[in-house]
Amino acid sequence: MSTKYKATTTEDAFFITITVVGWVDVFTRVNQKYILTNALQHCQQNKGLEIYAYCIMSSHIHLLCKATDGFILSDVIRDFKKFTSKKIIQTIIDEPESRREWMLGYFKNACAHLKREQQYKVWQDGYHAEILETNWFIKQKVNYIHNNPVKDKIVAFPEDYYFSSARNYAGLANDLEVVLLDLF
Repeated sequence: MSTKYKATTTEDAFFITITVVGWVDVFTRVNQKYILTNALQHCQQNKGLEIYAYCIMSSHIHLLCKATDGFILSDVIRDFKKFTSKKIIQTIIDEPESRREWMLGYFKNACAHLKREQQYKVWQDGYHAEILETNWFIKQKVNYIHNNPVKDKIVAFPEDYYFSSARNYAGLANDLEVVLLDLF
């Protein structure tokens, strides 16, 4: 398996994007977004995940992050995806969801080609990790992450979107803490 776009080093920070199969809009409901923020908090507290910027969109999540304390980011992301996949499916089954049958069918069909036995596939393979090497690249990615909801016309200003670190950088309340970068 190729290591291109994988976060296999322990000392580097990366820009990563984790995407739902078929770009299905799973995270249009707040309960699904909280699955991600709670799992990220768990990774911060127990798996050495250091987050510098993030944004949860309807079908994907962007992160500027690094693994610390001897953890490897690829392992942290693998565990995050495995855990959240199960929680997302369980939430679709247990809580009100008008697209329940369609979504479950889609996620079931998404794993039909897999060699290993699996009932549902929520996340696309990989996470397109790009190493953060220059301040210019870091600043560009932070701006890209924070402006995603503005570009999609969800909010007028980045800091108005609750599930984004733009709030942290603006000094506003947010459930997910991040390490603020002094690049601006």
